[in-house]
Amino acid sequence: MPKMSVTVPHSLGQEQAIEKLKGFVPKIKEKYQGQVSNLEENWAANTLNFGFTTFGFPIKGAIAVEPAEVKLDGDLPFAAMMFKGKIEQEFKDALARLLA
Repeated sequence: MPKMSVTVPHSLGQEQAIEKLKGFVPKIKEKYQGQVSNLEENWAANTLNFGFTTFGFPIKGAIAVEPAEVKLDGDLPFAAMMFKGKIEQEFKDALARLLA
């Protein structure tokens, strides 16, 4: 499966960034109500493991929260490769807004 990767810097500190990211999955659900289903969210220490389906494509990944940045790494289905840049940009924008 093709990989996607996004890094977003922040100045919140690790604990505050984690608290803000606890609202990430609900915000995705709210913003993309008719386009997203099967939302999953699981925290393990400072890492948010997530998954959802959009337009029939399963998207899975993990967001590691570090003291000065968050790093998203995920898998995309081959059929979504032509949208990779748009998907990464959407994640980057959403994370930047959430951590602002």
